[in-house]
Amino acid sequence: CGAAIESPRVEFEPSNQSSTISIHFYFFSLCISSLFLSLSLSIYLSRVASIGMAAAAIDDGGGQRRRPRRRSLESRLRVVVAENRRRSEIESQGAEAEEERENNGDGDPVKVLGEDLMMKILARLDARSLARSLLVSRPWFSLASSDSLWSPLCDQLWIGKAHIPRWAEVPGLSKLARYSRAVIDSKRVRIMREDLCDHAWDFHFTEAAPPYWKNLDPYWGGAGRPMRRYFHPDGSHTADLEDMVWGGHECSYTIVTGIVGDGKIRENYVRVNRWPRLAVSRREDWGWEMSNVVCAYSSIPDANIEGGTGPMF
Repeated sequence: CGAAIESPRVEFEPSNQSSTISIHFYFFSLCISSLFLSLSLSIYLSRVASIGMAAAAIDDGGGQRRRPRRRSLESRLRVVVAENRRRSEIESQGAEAEEERENNGDGDPVKVLGEDLMMKILARLDARSLARSLLVSRPWFSLASSDSLWSPLCDQLWIGKAHIPRWAEVPGLSKLARYSRAVIDSKRVRIMREDLCDHAWDFHFTEAAPPYWKNLDPYWGGAGRPMRRYFHPDGSHTADLEDMVWGGHECSYTIVTGIVGDGKIRENYVRVNRWPRLAVSRREDWGWEMSNVVCAYSSIPDANIEGGTGPMF
């Protein structure tokens, strides 16, 4: 071939260089095609050999197929079961160690710092934070529920309050229970007979009342003590003897409370005689207010009453 290629190359003239290049490209393409053909044939033969080996492995002479795959699945299953068992053992050991540390008090500030120092730390907390510390552990609950911690918090809570609930003044009650009951009662919006009867009430006419009544009312004239009203357990309603508006007529009251099926209060108001109903509301100082378009009532602060006021529940 070399002679065949070289002989024309000698006879070609310099002007026929393009023909020489074309012949070279033709032989180069022929060599590349032969190379790809041999490579494809070798790949095909290797695939045929691998398929034959797989078939021989599947059919092991005894007709039992897919045995290697079954063994692989069984081995994987054993590995998964062993891993789960190991994790369960580790978790159980960790839980036992955690329980042992809790029982021994390892790392608990109460054990590390001591009860005296811990009490000084708890004494600096506000009521909300101190109440949350009750849930940490039994040693924490024992310290955080101490009367020495909650007594000053109760005194602080009573400051500026119009009434102290009787429910929180039960003899023998802990300071923590007193504080909790007082907060619960302060959120109560349903007025009871005890709330009406235990307090004296300031009374005055509203701006919408007729001028005649407003002229008799010290609230608008600015002279004299405000008028007062009193509710009694027998359902009667009275005023002071020198009251210019009262007139000595008989007067009674009724508490009306509407409750829906789920126990929620739909309405709660007080009616005096046949006058317009008195809407009930609660002040921030735990006092009560009742009003309609004509008049308004406001409970007079009496936090100094021994044993508290209001219902016992």
